[in-house]
Amino acid sequence: MDLLALADFNLVARHGGFGKASRAAGRPKATLSRRVSELEASLDLRLFERGPRVLKLTEEGRALFERTGALLTEIEETAAAIASGGGMPRGRLRVSAPLLFSQMAMGKIAAQFAVKYPEVRLEITTEDRSVDMVEETYDLVIRVNPEPDDSLVGRIFLRDRLVAVASPAVPRPTDHTVTPAVVRGASDQSTHWEVTTSAGRFRFAVDPVLRLSSMIMVRDAVRTGGGVARLPISLVSHDLVAGTLVHWGDVDGPPIALWTLYPSRRLLSARVSAFLEHLKEAFPKGTPDELAAYIGT
Repeated sequence: MDLLALADFNLVARHGGFGKASRAAGRPKATLSRRVSELEASLDLRLFERGPRVLKLTEEGRALFERTGALLTEIEETAAAIASGGGMPRGRLRVSAPLLFSQMAMGKIAAQFAVKYPEVRLEITTEDRSVDMVEETYDLVIRVNPEPDDSLVGRIFLRDRLVAVASPAVPRPTDHTVTPAVVRGASDQSTHWEVTTSAGRFRFAVDPVLRLSSMIMVRDAVRTGGGVARLPISLVSHDLVAGTLVHWGDVDGPPIALWTLYPSRRLLSARVSAFLEHLKEAFPKGTPDELAAYIGT
């Protein structure tokens, strides 16, 4: 297989078209098209579906891109490191992270990483949706309790748990009262919540009087006396210590686990490895208390 043709194929696939790849690399569009056609002929496979306005990877093309793109990047980085006489990470690193974690900690994490690795251009996108790492050219994604994905590998780097909290001004519920609640989004239609306390399990009725789009908004509303809410302990631990919020109990349900995910491959880029190590240094034990302390300093 012609490695130069393979590199040109990856260039076109990464940029989503011959024209964009030509402008990015400063090479003739006709040359790139010819090299990709030669690669298709040598493999006896169609790697792109070509339309009048769109260029799309075929199933075989996507598989080839996923398997070879990371390896070519690793070869380029290794050559650059040898040429420069060192292994300092460099280049662009694109990370996708969930909204709440980004609001709580990612600004500080990113700034510390940029100081440590000045030759890496870190780009962080905040979103809770599942992203296609290959098509959207992410090097690493951070997700909460992700669904299994055979094309990705990863590790848990942080854990959290949900607690029910309210302002001291909000009376604790009884069997005959309905407590106003602040919830995130419109999907939570619960009329009763169940929590665990030192005295045992407790179930109480709630009326969602506020529906807000972020956990930060929910916490601020609860601080003001808007009602009871279910929030991560790391987000409210300082309020619990200060007495501005009261712990009503731990919420039943699966634990919250934050994962780092990246394409399954033998060799990780130096940039991704450095970022994974940076997260491990920030949260060596991966506990909610560590996250609370990190955002509180």
